[in-house]
Amino acid sequence: QADEQVKAVLFYGEGDSFCAGNDIQDFVSSIGDSDGLQYVIGFLHELAGFEKPVLAAVHGDAVGIGTTMMLHCDMVIAADDLKCQMPFVRLGLIPEAGSTLLVPNMLGHRRAFELLIDGAPFNADQANNYGFVNTVVSKNELVNAARKKAASIASLPQNSVKQSKRLLKKDYLEQLHRVIDEEGSRFYESMFSEEARAAFMAFLQKS
Repeated sequence: QADEQVKAVLFYGEGDSFCAGNDIQDFVSSIGDSDGLQYVIGFLHELAGFEKPVLAAVHGDAVGIGTTMMLHCDMVIAADDLKCQMPFVRLGLIPEAGSTLLVPNMLGHRRAFELLIDGAPFNADQANNYGFVNTVVSKNELVNAARKKAASIASLPQNSVKQSKRLLKKDYLEQLHRVIDEEGSRFYESMFSEEARAAFMAFLQKS
C-alpha cells in the first residue's frame, strides 16, 4: 500500500481457471498446520482493509476462496465461462473470508444458505445477477477489459478514490475483520472433525 506508484491492483489467474480451490490431498497433508491457515487469514484481512482499488479478472473455475475473495474486490470482470462454488460445508468445513457476513447482506438469508450451506454452483450470468461480478465479457476479451478498467480507475484522483472507498466500507469493516477471525478459528477446528475427514476421503476416492 505504501508504494505511491501503485494506484490499483488487478488479480487474474493463469491457465484454465481463476482459482480451482485447495488441492484436497495437500489440504489433508497440511491439517494441523496453523501457520499456513494464519497466513491465509492475514491475506484476507489485508485484502479486506486494502485502501487502494482492487479489481479481479475471473474465468473458468472459481472454487472456495476463488469465489470468496471476489467479495473483497472493488470491481470484478468475469469471463462467460466462469463457474463459481463455495463447497465448504460439503467438505465438513466452515465458510471463510467474511462470507457469512457479506453474502447474506448481499442476497438475504435464503440465497446465502443455498450458496454457502448447500454449496450450489453458479455461472457467470448468475454471479452477475447476484452482485459477485460487475460485468461479463467473452474469455478472449477478459484480460484486456480488466486492464482497461483498472487503468481507468487508476487515472482518477487517488486521494478521492481512497477516501471514498473508506467511507463505503467504514460501517462494517470492523465487524468484517471480527467475522474473518471467527470463521478462521471455526474453520481450523472443523479441519479435525470426523465430518471433514470423511468428506475428504470420499472426495479423494471419487477423484
